[in-house]
Amino acid sequence: MSENMYNLNIERAVLSAIIFDPQIFEEIAAKLQAHDYYLPFHQHVFSAMEELTREDKPIDEEFLKSKLNSAGNFDEVAMLDILASNPISNTDAYLGEIKARSSKRALATLATTIKKVTIEDDLPAEEVMNLVEKKLYEITQNSTSEDFRESKEITLAMLDEMNRLKALGNSKLIGVDTGFRNLNDRTSGFGKGDLVIIAARPAMGKTSLVLNMTQKAIERGEGIAFFSLEMPAEQLMLRLLSTETSIPLQKLRVGDLTDEEWSRLSASTDKMANRKLFVDDGGHATINQVRSKLRKLKSQHPEISMAIIDYLQLMSGEGREGRQQEISEISRGLKQLARELQIPIVALSQLNRGVESRDNKRPMLSDLRESGAIEQDADIILFVYRDDVYREAAEKEREMKAKSEGKEYENKFENKPEEDTELIIGKQRNGPTGTVKLVFQKRFTRFVDAQLGGESQFEVIYEDENIDTSTQANIELPTI
Repeated sequence: MSENMYNLNIERAVLSAIIFDPQIFEEIAAKLQAHDYYLPFHQHVFSAMEELTREDKPIDEEFLKSKLNSAGNFDEVAMLDILASNPISNTDAYLGEIKARSSKRALATLATTIKKVTIEDDLPAEEVMNLVEKKLYEITQNSTSEDFRESKEITLAMLDEMNRLKALGNSKLIGVDTGFRNLNDRTSGFGKGDLVIIAARPAMGKTSLVLNMTQKAIERGEGIAFFSLEMPAEQLMLRLLSTETSIPLQKLRVGDLTDEEWSRLSASTDKMANRKLFVDDGGHATINQVRSKLRKLKSQHPEISMAIIDYLQLMSGEGREGRQQEISEISRGLKQLARELQIPIVALSQLNRGVESRDNKRPMLSDLRESGAIEQDADIILFVYRDDVYREAAEKEREMKAKSEGKEYENKFENKPEEDTELIIGKQRNGPTGTVKLVFQKRFTRFVDAQLGGESQFEVIYEDENIDTSTQANIELPTI
């Protein structure tokens, strides 16, 4: 390999500096990994330093020699070369050189891989481009290793995670904050790498719920990537501002505001302009496009904590074998991308109209459109259900029927500013199913936690297998 791809003197100098002053190891380990070193022995030394740090043992010549000997990796000549190297006081420039040459080697390996999969393996162009994008993202994140993970490494990683959770005390939130205390209590937050599906029939506030989650996240300083395939970014922002300012959405739409409301709106827009919200509202997206855009955004903005797709059925697949196969490709791709980027991906989904043909209109897993693949890939599936929506639609239907027959009818439905909402956990891979109680504030298209005596509201639900689906006609639901 060309000498401009590595520099052994620089590698020796950094390792010597650590032995001379072990206190700097943690700072260096935050920037370098063992595979960034070119010489295998240097990789072994750096790994041994990591192990000694975890075991709370000194990083010195004797302990390193013992650790390397026990693994059969000790090389006396190479160790003497390190010890003979003059330790350096300012390591930043040296670390940058090691990192840069490590990236060059990874890129050279990628170039060889591209040639192999393109010419020798003759993979389709879409697969090659996805592989290249994935590898480039891994190189920028310095996570190029795809080797098997050994039991020891897995165990230590698990213990680190348990210590992190212990440090949280009695907090039930161990994943990404959903923005709703009652939901956090039952899910412990959305896990990194989770695919979360939120499904509803029209008019239930499918979009409003995830915008409320977005609002809470960007207020905390986190970043959100929002793929809006149905609604322009300006309309999303209008809803967010209505939630933030408590100014009714309809008033914002027409600009009918008092002086005090204009002041509130101005203050909120100033805050919103500095928050980490990234919206793609192109109206069209394939799984490959979402992968490419999200990888690039995440590498540029590591603060991205969650991605949202509104909604899944508007995405296009790359396959040509029917819609169910496309949905399967999309849901599997989103799950893999969530794991790769280590963030939850929240995708909105439609429900079948069959929900409205039965007495109990609470959604079930079987109501998901093209449900097989979605149900299998999702870690959490949530259904948004507001009973008042159906009661209002049914009352209007009775009123219209009476009028068509020349009869008088008194509409008994009470249109309330706040409606009880059920957020039904239909599937949770690592927790209970059941119903979380929320309240929907219609004027602001805002969901808030239901409160009763300070306790979060949750009840376990059981799927009713004896629902009569033969007596109800389809009901047309209003849009929100």
